[in-house]
Amino acid sequence: MTKRVHRPREDAEFNFILGMSGVPVLAYFTGTWPKAIEPCRVMDLVVGGIADDYTGRLTVVRADITRCPAATERYGITGAPSYVLLKEGEAVAHGTGPMTIAEVREFLDGHL
Repeated sequence: MTKRVHRPREDAEFNFILGMSGVPVLAYFTGTWPKAIEPCRVMDLVVGGIADDYTGRLTVVRADITRCPAATERYGITGAPSYVLLKEGEAVAHGTGPMTIAEVREFLDGHL
């Protein structure tokens, strides 16, 4: 995964990243239970490409559901992989499940 994807270890770090970002944030939520591991692994590559493609226009945060439970609850995340596009800390779009890079671009471009 690219270094352009932030990986907070806890909710406080997640909130810090959101507060420091001057651009919209794509929060990508992952899970470590057996059925989530492979889809999240595939999405790591897609989200890494998005982070590279949208440099300067979007901050990308990869949050583990178990490490960031408050953020998971705040944004209504119930499965992994899930995505929330945030503008000024407010959710403007949600997505769930594996997506191609074209689908993620369409998801973002419709709301950025």
